[in-house]
Amino acid sequence: MASYTIMAVLVNYRSKHAGEVQNILTKYGCLIKVRLGLHEAGNVCSENGLIILQLDGEKAEITAFQDALNVIEGVTAKLMEI
Repeated sequence: MASYTIMAVLVNYRSKHAGEVQNILTKYGCLIKVRLGLHEAGNVCSENGLIILQLDGEKAEITAFQDALNVIEGVTAKLMEI
């Protein structure tokens, strides 16, 4: 039976933290199979966003990825296995 590793990344204060988050996403980019970014748009871009990632890789490397994101103030990364 197939299983999937999904990471949800909540980014508060996107204008302040987006660059740092993007650097980490790039560093661990080979683990990312699918990336979906969600935020409210309209007249003003939302300061909060949600990134959904489908990951493929070794558990230790995925955990290191999650830990690197969680170090950033205003960023929360959580894993889910389905």
